[in-house]
Amino acid sequence: METFSHIPVMLEECMQGLNVRDGGIYFDGTVGGGNHSYEILKRSSPSGRLIATDRDDDAIAAATQKLSPFKGRFQIFKSDYKDYADVFGAAGVDKVDGILLDFGVSSYQLDTAERGFSYMKKEAPLDMRMDRTDPFTAETLLNTYSRQEITRILRDYGEERFAPQIAERIVKTRSQHPIKTCGDFVEIIESVIPKKFQQNGPAARKSFQAVRIAVNGELEGLYDCVVGLTRRLKSGGRIAILTFHSLEDRIVKQAFARLEADCVCPKTLPVCVCGKKKEIDVITKKPTVATVREMAINSRSKCAKLRIAQKI
Repeated sequence: METFSHIPVMLEECMQGLNVRDGGIYFDGTVGGGNHSYEILKRSSPSGRLIATDRDDDAIAAATQKLSPFKGRFQIFKSDYKDYADVFGAAGVDKVDGILLDFGVSSYQLDTAERGFSYMKKEAPLDMRMDRTDPFTAETLLNTYSRQEITRILRDYGEERFAPQIAERIVKTRSQHPIKTCGDFVEIIESVIPKKFQQNGPAARKSFQAVRIAVNGELEGLYDCVVGLTRRLKSGGRIAILTFHSLEDRIVKQAFARLEADCVCPKTLPVCVCGKKKEIDVITKKPTVATVREMAINSRSKCAKLRIAQKI
């Protein structure tokens, strides 16, 4: 098995955005290989504390090893960051000084064939699970979901213009034999999308993204989670969120806008009746993107966007 590896995206920008300090309590909801967490613990030395979560056992093992120099100052829970309330309760924490969410898929997950995340690994099984104890895989989805539901997933999560045609071909193919490998899925996609639309990058990218999002429920409850987590910040605390596609970024932007609003009443009302008060200041009016230098070193940073907000 390959060593769990992941090049952290916009590491310095995230740390500056979080304004990490000694004695603070921080939450890394997507610990991955532990690179961002390592910097948080390093910069909050000697007494800063970290609570972290991840759904991937390999990530948790790698992060635990990575963070071992800070033994006693961190706790990692196998959990979805959306279950932050339970995690905070187990850690004995009510509010924190900083929150980091990195929605990127790790280099390890993409490069390890048996994980089935990559359209480049043609012989790999169609897996795509972040949590490999979950029985629901990409293979299950593609071989059991209705044509209408597959169309919705490819259209809504992948913004794939040929979603209906791909879904129709999936249903036709599986009636003849099960769709089992990443190569099977790629072959279906490439047989449907006209050649002239395959010139601007891999034809399978959007569909693989869409199925991965659906298998892991990545967008379900995301808006409510961002709102709820931000409300767990102490006054002056900051939340930094790294997104890697427009759907995630849009949800984060909308959640921040809601929290920053002073009133959310319909404009037709003459006076405010909602009682909503401004809860945050959005630090990044436009999302921060990676530098040209970082993009050259790490191609996976090219689509990353960083949004930061501070609790009032």
